[in-house]
Amino acid sequence: MTEPPGAPPHIREDRRDRPIYAIVLRLLAMMMLALTYAIGKLLVERGANLGEILFYRQLFAFPVAAGWAFATLGLALVPMAPMRTHVARTGLGLFGMLLNFGAVALLPLAEATSIGFTMPIFATILSALVLKEPTGIHRWGAVLLGFVGVVIMAHPESANFASLGLIVALSGALVTAIVAIVLRDLGRVEQAPVIVFWFTLLSLPPLGIVMIWAGQAHDPVGWALFVALGVTGGAAQLLMTAALRWGPVSIVIPMDYSQMIWATWAGWLLWASWPAPSTWAGAALIAVSGLYIAWREHVRRRASIISPNEDRAGRSG
Repeated sequence: MTEPPGAPPHIREDRRDRPIYAIVLRLLAMMMLALTYAIGKLLVERGANLGEILFYRQLFAFPVAAGWAFATLGLALVPMAPMRTHVARTGLGLFGMLLNFGAVALLPLAEATSIGFTMPIFATILSALVLKEPTGIHRWGAVLLGFVGVVIMAHPESANFASLGLIVALSGALVTAIVAIVLRDLGRVEQAPVIVFWFTLLSLPPLGIVMIWAGQAHDPVGWALFVALGVTGGAAQLLMTAALRWGPVSIVIPMDYSQMIWATWAGWLLWASWPAPSTWAGAALIAVSGLYIAWREHVRRRASIISPNEDRAGRSG
């Protein structure tokens, strides 16, 4: 259930990778993200609706996003891409967030998190079908393996199969994959702080309109949870992007699966819920699938970089 980090950051020529630092940042991001969804689940149980959760998630994340953007770029926050592109990204992002929080509300936290890890699987499918990117038998095999993991987690022999929670969780992963592809294109012309800043800012007016009907009174504990929801969500987004700034994708992205550990602990501490053996088995297959897809992408990118260099060397020789 990893949220897209904002966009691939622009890499300066004078910056050297710091892989250990990047890994630590990504692990902290996954802890914050798991905490965000755990808080969202607590708020639903306390009577909050999804409209409120999305609004306060963005409202209290805005100071984090704005502070990061101003500290990084100063006042140079005018987008290079057309504003309609940012508006479309905001609509998709809010829809994905709605589905992901809905999945957490309907399913145990660890199970919802595990199904969210199908995002790379959907991204691979969409890249092949929509972007016409070459996808070999290895990655298609990984896609199939990941869906076998989903089937195992869903217990085909039980009423859980094709349940509302499962459908919402898979839909959330699909929309998140679409957002990731949009961000891949947007990141070619826009820096990550700009994308995150405008996503947070543009989401507040429509969510504010929703709050006319969705807003409710809450006790002090509820308000504290809303503030924590926004701060942890904003911090997770910042940390995810920072990790990609200091380390290569092939090292950073596998750390996302640590979110399952935090989600399991939170489920056990807050709801006395421990994943069933089928959940662990299915999650393992999904994780192997996602890691293999990431590794094949790394191999493909290395090959695309090495081949032109070898070609130039051959011509110069």
